[in-house]
Amino acid sequence: MAFNENSRVKIPTILHLVRLGFEYLSLRGQTWDETTNIFTEIFNKSIKRLNPDFTDGDVKRLYDEVSLSLENEDLGKVFYEKLIAISGTRIIDFENFNNNTFNVVTELTYKKDDDEFRPDIILLINGMPLAFIEVKKPNNQDGVLAEHKRIQTRFENKKFRKFVNLTQLMVFSNNMEYDNNSPLPIEGAFYSTASYQKPGFNYFREEEKFDLVKLLSNVPDDIETAILKDTNLVGIKHSAEFITNKNPDTPTNRICTSLFQRDRLSFLLQYGLAYVKEKNGLQKHIMRYPQMFATKAIEKKLEEGIKKGIIWHTQGSGKTALAYYSVKYLTDYFHSKGVVPKFYFIVDRIDLLIQAGREFKSRGLVVHNINSREEFSRDIKSTSVIHNNSGKAEITVVNIQKFEDDTDVIKNNDYNLNIQRIYFLDEVHRSYNPKGSFLANLHESDANAIKIGLTGTPLLGTDFNSKSLFGGYIHKYYYNSSIADGYTLRLIREEIETKYKLSLQQALEDIKLLKGDAEKKIVYSHAKFVEPMLEYIVHDFENARIAMNDNSIGGMVVCDSSDQAKMMFEIFESKYATSQEDSLLMAAEPSTSYGDKKKIESKVKSAALILHDIGNKDERKEKVEDFKEGKIDFLFVYNMLLTGFDAPRLKKLYIGRVIKAHNLLQTLTRVNRTYKNFRYGYVVDFADIQKEFDKTNRAYFDELQSELGDEMQHYSNIFKSADEITAEIKQIKDVLFKYDTKNAEVFSQQITQISDRKQMLEIVKVLNNSRDLYNIIRLSGNYEMLDKLDFHKLTQLSREANNRLTLINTKEALENNVDTSNLLNIALEDVLFAFVKVKEEEMVLADQLKDILQKTRESLGGNFDPKDPMFVSLKEELERLFKKKNLNEVTKEEMERNIKELQDIYNASKELERKNQLLKAKYDNDAKYARLHKRLMEKDPLTDSESKLFEALQSLKKEVDAQILQNSKMMENESYVERMMVKMVIEQLKNKHNLPLDAEQAKVINGLMVKEYMNEFYGRVA
Repeated sequence: MAFNENSRVKIPTILHLVRLGFEYLSLRGQTWDETTNIFTEIFNKSIKRLNPDFTDGDVKRLYDEVSLSLENEDLGKVFYEKLIAISGTRIIDFENFNNNTFNVVTELTYKKDDDEFRPDIILLINGMPLAFIEVKKPNNQDGVLAEHKRIQTRFENKKFRKFVNLTQLMVFSNNMEYDNNSPLPIEGAFYSTASYQKPGFNYFREEEKFDLVKLLSNVPDDIETAILKDTNLVGIKHSAEFITNKNPDTPTNRICTSLFQRDRLSFLLQYGLAYVKEKNGLQKHIMRYPQMFATKAIEKKLEEGIKKGIIWHTQGSGKTALAYYSVKYLTDYFHSKGVVPKFYFIVDRIDLLIQAGREFKSRGLVVHNINSREEFSRDIKSTSVIHNNSGKAEITVVNIQKFEDDTDVIKNNDYNLNIQRIYFLDEVHRSYNPKGSFLANLHESDANAIKIGLTGTPLLGTDFNSKSLFGGYIHKYYYNSSIADGYTLRLIREEIETKYKLSLQQALEDIKLLKGDAEKKIVYSHAKFVEPMLEYIVHDFENARIAMNDNSIGGMVVCDSSDQAKMMFEIFESKYATSQEDSLLMAAEPSTSYGDKKKIESKVKSAALILHDIGNKDERKEKVEDFKEGKIDFLFVYNMLLTGFDAPRLKKLYIGRVIKAHNLLQTLTRVNRTYKNFRYGYVVDFADIQKEFDKTNRAYFDELQSELGDEMQHYSNIFKSADEITAEIKQIKDVLFKYDTKNAEVFSQQITQISDRKQMLEIVKVLNNSRDLYNIIRLSGNYEMLDKLDFHKLTQLSREANNRLTLINTKEALENNVDTSNLLNIALEDVLFAFVKVKEEEMVLADQLKDILQKTRESLGGNFDPKDPMFVSLKEELERLFKKKNLNEVTKEEMERNIKELQDIYNASKELERKNQLLKAKYDNDAKYARLHKRLMEKDPLTDSESKLFEALQSLKKEVDAQILQNSKMMENESYVERMMVKMVIEQLKNKHNLPLDAEQAKVINGLMVKEYMNEFYGRVA
């Protein structure tokens, strides 16, 4: 019976789609246009049904228009606009979505010239292949990542332009549950839309409860049989595995239910796609699932008559995009009720007005800006809904920063019942003072207006808070979900080094200020204080660039005061600033080594000072844009850019002052944006923000508890949960179990025996994680967990392990060109210097052969277990090499080949010896029991658990050794030893430790033991 990708995932998914209302279509006897893969007969019939007045000629002309539009280099934008049009010619009926034709096919070839690919499952609407699904069996190699790379290669191929432009929705699944600890989409079911580059994969976590009895129809037995026959899989029909995989609750079937049931599919096609003009060209975005559920939640509240509320979505989750999608959806929602909506997006800073306007324009909305109370007064009294002449969808962006207290200025006495104003109020955790004018004016202008607050950190005060001002929560999406979905990163807090703390103390002494003689602000802005602080920051950041192997990351310093920021920038300009031309010239010097070039490239060369009183708005805007584009390395700020500032390359944030309450979380999340393959954003804490973070954290925890009850255990998932920390501690202990973690010297000796990069990488990984974990535990406040491991000792061991891995990496890099990127490049710097000149292989070739021969013989000769099958095989391989002609007479090529073969034998023997020594150490360095352990695990083992066998043999060893110590003379009588030992073998292994031992096995084991002890007694070789 077939048990593969087709039988386990593809066919069950096709049957589930049939249950969702898609009719299965065999490709046998069908006709389709191979240039588009549109099924022309189905298309023609559907178009005539949707447009009753159409003639055959009209249909033909429409098809030609569609086909021609798919040739554009526009990601299918023109085609998409035709697809969702609800007036004029209709390609899809969105008013009565069931009026369309829905089909599912499999293995339809997408072909152009000699290039082709075949998606596993293709979904047709009115004959058009608008969606496809790629499936893999569970636990496939590389998970979904392989499909991610494959689809990128396909979509970059210009021959497939028509197919890319036609595709609206894609699903990729290996039918596994999500691994929330993985930074990459490896396991699970993900969705995406088309792209000319690498498409973004999105998680989907369903928030609604479905009545599957009503939603899913039964698949008649004859239909299921026909599908199995068509796919040549009739044999699986009654198999238990096939029946199991037809369950609607499998990951692939679940995401199909979420995306492809009629209501959802109609919603996503109409409102869930956006074309975005970005600097690197036109991009196509698809709605993230929290944005979709938030939009639907707004509709639900409106249906309940509720006209205000808050959407609580974490920073980085796309609140501006959410507003855009909501504008699209709510426009049709109100039109269906005979009401004309007018949308406003309200901000409290000019930079946010510019940013929001840019975001909306890039998505195709017409933006009208209002930056004064007079403009707002005119707009609110106007009965006109749009300001542009094209009739396109519009949003008015309002900056309230300069509004004055004039409660009558925007009063509207001519209220138009046909106009519905919808206000999206951005960042409702600040500036909306209930005692000020703006909120009162907003309500006075239109008491019927809908007010939707957006925030990632709602205001939680007792005097006034976000809920009291803007109503309850409409929808919530928190850090833990955002991190798990890959939209934002965890944060790592780093404390400054002790060395730096001491230098700060020295700086304060040098200033010679008596207590109370000057404000702390003056001290902290003094050059004596600022210079060592800046020196630490620059050095730390340059090391971070080397360690992360990425010179594109940027840093931001949040200063204690504007004076400190000015001093820091002044010192930076005089001490560190380097022109790009000078840097290139330095790196291009012929004498500059590779390592020096890397250090030069990682240097911090440029910075900008962003303060409200430095430069004008345009100058500050230009510097901020330059930073976002990577033209500036560092930003020095005080109060500006701590909220609403979005620069994904910002990965290190240096905090020089305590920031209070919600502003602290806003500031920290400047570094939580996804960027390349980064897993963390880093916060370097000079101001000891822990106490304030704990306080703020507690407030939000309480708020979440009130909202979620037992569903939310820790808001501190912004860093890491207690369960995650416990799991990581367990993993560290498990991986390091075999090694001596109390004696660093012994540990170093043990790992020096490892030459396998994969094994060493596993050790390094957990030790490096332990270093990160130490900071994470301190930041999370779970201080009792610091006692679970000796973190200081593990830090010491980590350095040793990294040194060993560095050496292995360097050797492999030189010999095999192994990619060692992102493996602690700081440590690699010096090692690379030492090995970069080793290119004289021919001169030292004979020495190499002699050396490797000696090492190989010694390695095999020192093995304490010559009966090990691996040892026997290696010894035979060495003998085969020695039987060749005189090694001194072979050619250079043969000599090199012999060296390689000898090196392989040597490496294998060293690895065997390493494992032998680890096992011997478990038995208190008793080689007898290590050999016995191996014999009992090699053929017909008594148990599949090495730990269980170890416990039994260890217990047996104690009993036997105790008997011998009581009567050492017994060793002179081998028959007595045999009789004595066999009783203990049966008692310890079978009776006490429940190993399945029969008489013959007991006899064999006893024979092995007696031989080991007698050999030891008489000094014989094992």
